Amino acid sequence: MSGAVDGFLLGYDGFDAAAEGLREALTSTGNGYLCTRGAAEWEDADGVHYPGTYAHGGYNRETTILGGLPVLNEDLVNLPNWLVLQLRIEGEDAIRLADVELLRYRHEYDIRSATVWRQLRFRDRAGRETALTTRRFVSMADPHHAGIEWTLVPANWSGHVEVISALDARVTNGGVARYLALEGRHLNPVSPRTFGPEVIALKAQTRQSNLYISQATRTRVSGADAALPVSRTLYQMEDYIQQVLAFDVRKGEAARVEKMVAFYTSRDPAVSDTLVRAARSAARHGDFPAAFERHAAAWDELWRTCDVRVSGDEQVQLLLRLHVAHLLQVCSRHTADLDAGMPARGLNGEAYRGHVFWDEMYAFPFFNVRLPEVSRGLLMYRYRRIGEARAAAREAGLRGAMFPWQSGSEGVEETQRVHLNPLSGRWEPDLSHNQRHVNAAIFFNIWNYFQATGDYEFIESYGAEIMLEIARFWASIAAFNPERERYEIHGVMGPDEFHEKYPGAPQGGLANNAYTNVMVAWLCDIAGRVLPLLSASSADGLRAQLGIGDGELELWQDMSRRMFIPFHGDGIISQFEGYADLAELDWDAYRAKYGNIQRLDRILRAEGDDPNRYKIAKQADTVMLFFLFSGAELREIFGRLGYDYGPDTAARNVAYYDRRTSHGSTLSFVTHAGVLAALDPASSWDRFLVALRSDAEDIQGGTTKEGIHLGVMAGTLDVMQRYYAGTRISEGVLYFDPLLPAGLDGLSFPMQFRQAPIHVTLTRDLLTLDVHPEGPGRQIRAGLPGDVRELCPGDRAVFGLSTRSAPAGAARSRRAR
Repeated sequence: MSGAVDGFLLGYDGFDAAAEGLREALTSTGNGYLCTRGAAEWEDADGVHYPGTYAHGGYNRETTILGGLPVLNEDLVNLPNWLVLQLRIEGEDAIRLADVELLRYRHEYDIRSATVWRQLRFRDRAGRETALTTRRFVSMADPHHAGIEWTLVPANWSGHVEVISALDARVTNGGVARYLALEGRHLNPVSPRTFGPEVIALKAQTRQSNLYISQATRTRVSGADAALPVSRTLYQMEDYIQQVLAFDVRKGEAARVEKMVAFYTSRDPAVSDTLVRAARSAARHGDFPAAFERHAAAWDELWRTCDVRVSGDEQVQLLLRLHVAHLLQVCSRHTADLDAGMPARGLNGEAYRGHVFWDEMYAFPFFNVRLPEVSRGLLMYRYRRIGEARAAAREAGLRGAMFPWQSGSEGVEETQRVHLNPLSGRWEPDLSHNQRHVNAAIFFNIWNYFQATGDYEFIESYGAEIMLEIARFWASIAAFNPERERYEIHGVMGPDEFHEKYPGAPQGGLANNAYTNVMVAWLCDIAGRVLPLLSASSADGLRAQLGIGDGELELWQDMSRRMFIPFHGDGIISQFEGYADLAELDWDAYRAKYGNIQRLDRILRAEGDDPNRYKIAKQADTVMLFFLFSGAELREIFGRLGYDYGPDTAARNVAYYDRRTSHGSTLSFVTHAGVLAALDPASSWDRFLVALRSDAEDIQGGTTKEGIHLGVMAGTLDVMQRYYAGTRISEGVLYFDPLLPAGLDGLSFPMQFRQAPIHVTLTRDLLTLDVHPEGPGRQIRAGLPGDVRELCPGDRAVFGLSTRSAPAGAARSRRAR
């Protein structure tokens, strides 16, 4: 992996079959509507290469019989392969990398424009040497368009070539090895069709969800100055259509092939027949250079809004921008108009089946202050599924809205009943649907979106309803323990997926997960502030609609003061009640035996043991509290509950759980990087670098090729923003409390606070805030703790940062001047 000086180029020299799947995932191209893996156009899915295209909302359910039992799964569907562009020389078989001698090979990803390039020179079996340069984009200017350009130069020969341009709906979902026993066929053919001499089109339909997907392409060939004489031959089947373009080439002279593609589905507005719409769009498509110019301009505008600049480490700069690009490929302004959630593994692989979890919690801080319309769109995805959440609560004997741990097309629980342990080869029960804390995450996201944007219209029309129904759900799942005079929550899981139940227990779930209970105490307090935000008529109407009486509001306030939080005898917050009674694990022995023990759950179960028996954690659970809330906020929450929160509470708890966490989810490195920023800056930076490199270097040994970890990518940006720059929004004020790590000399980024565009520049000595002069004219309040200033459009505020000597590993103190 190499990067250019400008921090926008990811490059690979030489072809590596073992790494190709990873490279395909990292060099995917997308626009917030659909995304395509960075596979070579001339290769089929074969165990090395895996072309895949995925679109928001493109789900389908299929049933597999496992051990005589039907298992139903909903998957994000691998859509028809639009990439197919193959070269035949003198009537021989199409060129594939495995059949030629590679003299030169370079695979690049231009992060600035999300464009994938390949430059290769090869010698075929007849001794002909050919140079081929390819570039490809999925348009950020027009979400329904994409383009491929080939430049072909015969180095030592002249002759006759054929280029095969095809659309292929024979694809299946086969990109995740552990899912191969499950049904992977999701598409039924509908029809291929031609539109004039240049345009071919293909229509398919998902087998259960009845989603129509249509693609159309127009392929042209030109020489240096003009179009080349080309003959065209058509071949089609019900699920495949190709056009063969035959022409002559001359030694040393470039021939250029461009394939312009259009995509439509039956989810798109203003579309009657998706096939006709795609074909018409492809026919009208501009040529590659013009379309690419518009695409690059759209990306330039996004970078002006979303770039994160650092000085002091070029590799950090490159990877931060790679993460920004991937986040925008999945969630752009185009996404805001779709009914779309944020799939945890993005739109460039099939891991987690394209489902939406809680990972969006790590992305909202980025979007809230850059592209708030994306945040709002993601929240609307939840609102449109509140009916299913209410139904799920009723079916569980509860009230309010209970959103699922894994969500897909409809908002029903999509968590699989069983999952494959690849170490043992056994299918094991999956109890993770008990992670009800996703409901607290949704509440948290809505509240923080409102704090950043002041979007009263959203709160009044949608957000308040979700928040109150979530508070109602928690009040119904909680039970009052008269002996403790506290409210308790049983039968749930926390973020740590190593603990699904108590050892030997027949049913899933745990009692009083501390993270969950603290979140509930917090949100019950916030719920009491929601109705006063609304106009009197809206508040009365919503209370009447939901049937919220004074007694229910009083119950929520009581819960905010009397939720039970378990503690060890030594004052450590217990991850859940009974955690202190579990056995300690011999970590050194397992590291010596297995090396990588991130997935201790699989290792222990393969040995016939049970991870539920041990004081271990897959990822941050209790530690999440210190990541989401400031020390002052936690002191207020714990104090209201009647529990001590001392000056060393965070440090002691983080150290305790850090020793017992395998970081089997790379999100855990993000969380620990954040919480350690003030406690142990050097360790924070080390964890941050692990998280930053986790996908680029595939530290989990093969998972990234199945889909990037979007929450981790977003999380690294969140750590930069909320911890290293120290941004925090409270009571209508934008605060900065920087903790710039030693690995960086400076940090700068644009952001938007309540519609006011601001450029933030941070060095070791100064924090500078420049408010854009063409903002909405609103005054904002921003600054350091103890030095908050009122800023108007065009204002510049400079704050001095001073350090005082501190023990090694302690946090710097800051003083405004």
